Amino acid sequence: MYPARPGLLIGFHACDQSVRHKIVNNRSMLHNSANDYDWLGNGMYFLENNRQRAFDFAENLHANPPKGKEVINDPVVLGAVIDLGFCLDLLKKEFIGFAKQSYDTLKDLFSILELSLPQNAPLGTSKDLLMRKLDCVVIENIHSLQRKENGRPFDSARGVFIEGEALYPTAGFYEKSHIQLCIRNPNCIKGFFIPREEGPKWLVP
Repeated sequence: MYPARPGLLIGFHACDQSVRHKIVNNRSMLHNSANDYDWLGNGMYFLENNRQRAFDFAENLHANPPKGKEVINDPVVLGAVIDLGFCLDLLKKEFIGFAKQSYDTLKDLFSILELSLPQNAPLGTSKDLLMRKLDCVVIENIHSLQRKENGRPFDSARGVFIEGEALYPTAGFYEKSHIQLCIRNPNCIKGFFIPREEGPKWLVP
């Protein structure tokens, strides 16, 4: 009954300045990420209303270019106005249930086939599970089950991720926590923009 958040929201995507220039000037479009370790499955990725975290990510990609990916020479942030549409929102109980059901289905299938399920794993020296192969296959399986059951396809996916060090002992807050958006339906993106700096004479509403 209430599958979507009302209204539009802002997302930020880390990229090279040349890529942002092409997209903002309507000469190119963001490509779907289709890695087997994508945190929310395949699609176009944004951080929800978190410009600074997106810029930090762009700078990290600049300093540590991933193998086989385009190098970010001039790290910037691309803004987008987004309507999530029919969203696989993993902050909502009913969709959390979808993920659990998907995992159970996969676990039984892999057991029958005598195969090992993909696993989430850290990358390099990080303690965070940055290579989320299990999560990716669970999310992609949800989309597969929707198609098999002739269910309404999800336009997007949304999830909160706890990342980084705790802010202080026993804290429930972490330095890199954020909300990610994965857009599968490109029509959810209503427009792109270059984020502007706030004017010094006025408060930000």
